Amino acid sequence: MKKSRSAEGLPPRLLATVWLPFALSYSLSQFFRSVNAVLSPDLVRELGLNPSELGMLTSAYMLTFAAVQLPFGLLLDSHGPRRVNAGLLLVAAAGSAMFGYGHGLATLTFARALIGLGVALCLMASMKAYLQWFSPSVIATLNGWTMAAGGLGALAATAPVEAALHFIDWRSMFYAMSVLTCAFAALLFWTVPEKPGKPHETWRESVAGLQVVARDPLFWKMGILSAMMSGTSLAMLGLWIAPWLRDVAGLARHEVGLMLAWMAAALTAGFATMGTLSDWLGRRGVESMTIYLSGLGVAICMLLLITLGVTVAVPLVIGLYSFAGASGQLVYVMLSRRFPHELAGRVSTANNMLSFTGAFIVQWGIGAVINLWPVNGEHYAFEGYRTAFGGMVVLQVIAFIVVALSRKNASTLGLRGEDV
Repeated sequence: MKKSRSAEGLPPRLLATVWLPFALSYSLSQFFRSVNAVLSPDLVRELGLNPSELGMLTSAYMLTFAAVQLPFGLLLDSHGPRRVNAGLLLVAAAGSAMFGYGHGLATLTFARALIGLGVALCLMASMKAYLQWFSPSVIATLNGWTMAAGGLGALAATAPVEAALHFIDWRSMFYAMSVLTCAFAALLFWTVPEKPGKPHETWRESVAGLQVVARDPLFWKMGILSAMMSGTSLAMLGLWIAPWLRDVAGLARHEVGLMLAWMAAALTAGFATMGTLSDWLGRRGVESMTIYLSGLGVAICMLLLITLGVTVAVPLVIGLYSFAGASGQLVYVMLSRRFPHELAGRVSTANNMLSFTGAFIVQWGIGAVINLWPVNGEHYAFEGYRTAFGGMVVLQVIAFIVVALSRKNASTLGLRGEDV
């Protein structure tokens, strides 16, 4: 078994110099992704946005995030995750400062897009770095811990932001986040050890590696399911569950903030649990695909209850939706085992492109559907929520069935021969 690029287990030194800087940067990206859910009433009031415009403003993050995945994935494999991610975080810092300064819809949308571009590789860069430095047997655990750190970032964007808005305005908050983003970029650049990808790979060779991924049918089946599931989850926690809690569940604004915090906490717990559980059960013969499909099945059932307007035990429903949906993270580990390690950046970013393209379409599309019904002040019609969310349930079920029927092929996703 080859050990040249990874260390066995979880050495404290590598956790401090590799895992921690990337985990912090990913928590930042999730804060930026989720914060508009709490800010939406202020943005609607100050800018006079309708549901479709609010969805477009917030989903601009998703659009640029998705658009740069493939070209930046090539950079990850050729230039290494440290330099690429640190440089991009400076773009996010500029976008955060512009969002704080902007007063028009166009300026704020562009600033939101810059933020999305700047944090686009926070998770993918971390996954690439872990494959370089750690044993394959702990990759799912590390990915889960990193996503849990992201959940903490999303959690910080809920009730804590709601509380902070009593002392500062949202513009000042984005100025502060710009400074913090610069600090995280410096931490990444100066702390993470360098281990670049293939130094002599040409652009043609890089594109050829991407074509290997694109020609794989199972990649597309799993990627589309990931787009349906992760895209909807990102759109819900990032924006649309907040107005649903207000308009359908009848919660006050501070109660909505608490429910968003609860969802983020459940998501964090799910991320921390699913990766570790997958590695632990995998050593005992249980396939990652079993955990993956089981979790997604529960999440689809919970979204169906939300679609039907079930308001009994709302904390349980939305908590289970977030916790079970965290099993979606396992797709990155399963796909990384299917391809050579030198393609890791391209594999993860290609799947992430599908996920965030789905998130952009879903986040904007839900707003466009809701906007088909009359808006009563800041309140939207239940029929709009039911139609928009119901459409996503149908698409998720179709994608789920396709992957489940391909399970015999998907079950071959195991450690490559060089790793066992």
